[in-house]
Amino acid sequence: MADVNLLAAWLGILLGSLAGAIQGLFFRREDWLGGYGSWRRRMLRLGHISFFGLGFVNLGFALSVRVLEIDDGIVWSSRLFILGAVTMPLLCYLSSVKDVFRYLFFIPVLSVIAGSAIFLEVLLR
Repeated sequence: MADVNLLAAWLGILLGSLAGAIQGLFFRREDWLGGYGSWRRRMLRLGHISFFGLGFVNLGFALSVRVLEIDDGIVWSSRLFILGAVTMPLLCYLSSVKDVFRYLFFIPVLSVIAGSAIFLEVLLR
């Protein structure tokens, strides 16, 4: 299971780098997407950084599982961390286009919280 999280981690790092490179082509323009403080621009920045942040969460999970040689009780944590890594940047980018998507942010947030709580419980056994 940890192999999937390791793949998700490095894919997140790659996508974060690509998103940053593309967005970086325009960031110098002060009026781009309504200016630095605009909703659209903030959501794009959050989407870009969430690729990295949740990539590192998946990396930490995968390495912890391997180092500690944990096999039992990790399936749900694994799935929830991947769900968070997919849905957070997706919802950030969708929210930058259509504001109504912001109401779905509970999905990645609760995924990562639940995945962390479940994994912590496994670690404390």
